Amino acid sequence: MIQSAVVQENKTRGTFDFPLEYHYIDSSHTRYQMPFHWHIEYELLYILQGSFSLRVDEETILLKPGDAALIPDGYIHGGSPQDCVYECIVFDFTRFLQESTIGKQSLLKVLTETIFHQRLLPKGGKSAAIVETVMTEMRTKKFGHELIVCGLLWQLMGTIVSETPQAQAETTNAKDWRRIDQIKKVLRRIRKDYAQNITLQDLAAEANMAPKYLCRAFREITGRTPIEYLNYYRIECAAEKITVSADPVTEIALSCGFHDLSYFSKTFKRYKGMSARDYRNSRIPPTAAEPHRQPKS
Repeated sequence: MIQSAVVQENKTRGTFDFPLEYHYIDSSHTRYQMPFHWHIEYELLYILQGSFSLRVDEETILLKPGDAALIPDGYIHGGSPQDCVYECIVFDFTRFLQESTIGKQSLLKVLTETIFHQRLLPKGGKSAAIVETVMTEMRTKKFGHELIVCGLLWQLMGTIVSETPQAQAETTNAKDWRRIDQIKKVLRRIRKDYAQNITLQDLAAEANMAPKYLCRAFREITGRTPIEYLNYYRIECAAEKITVSADPVTEIALSCGFHDLSYFSKTFKRYKGMSARDYRNSRIPPTAAEPHRQPKS
């Protein structure tokens, strides 16, 4: 089963003494698209080229070069890049908190009791400039970069907290979290059984919701109906298999839940803009591809 577009990521980030993971992503990367997922860590995005349509829960944000975005832990998010090159880091902020008591209580209060509405950190702002520096340090990895990055992350959080008006922070609504948890169950089921025959009724039962209410709630979170998202997820899994393996396209389509090859071809072209075979021919051969392509420092 393809694991790139995971619904809940729970792997270890970075190393024990530096719990932070960096990615440089362009159109040749097997994880160029960002299917909806969540994780227990924070994530920062920084756009280098093109644009990125990011959806976090019910909010859609268009990111352009120089813009950054902060995604708090536990939030369902996904996105669609357009001729985009972007960088991201995923980091366990609770690990950073364990290492210091300075400012810990005030920051914990914000992190645990409020929701940041300021997800976009626009170009030209102090927060975006800090994120740009973080990405440069992670990309070049000069001696001592870990110390610099840790300091910058504390500075970033302090800047965001100080610039967020009290009126923009609101207490988490238990009902909203319950609905989000229901959608997470559906996303988890899609990840686990996307290769199987899954119906709307199956997904509605997973969330313990009536089908029509699930469709409404799921669209509010992801921008798609459950079945539209299932097909999108299947195509992303098929696209990665096409990129990293030499298996026949027909075999890959069947392994990703498409038993009607004509429908697979039509759906693949709708999402990728070309046929599956043309898509394979357009990708870098697996033997030549790097796991995470990075620009020259």
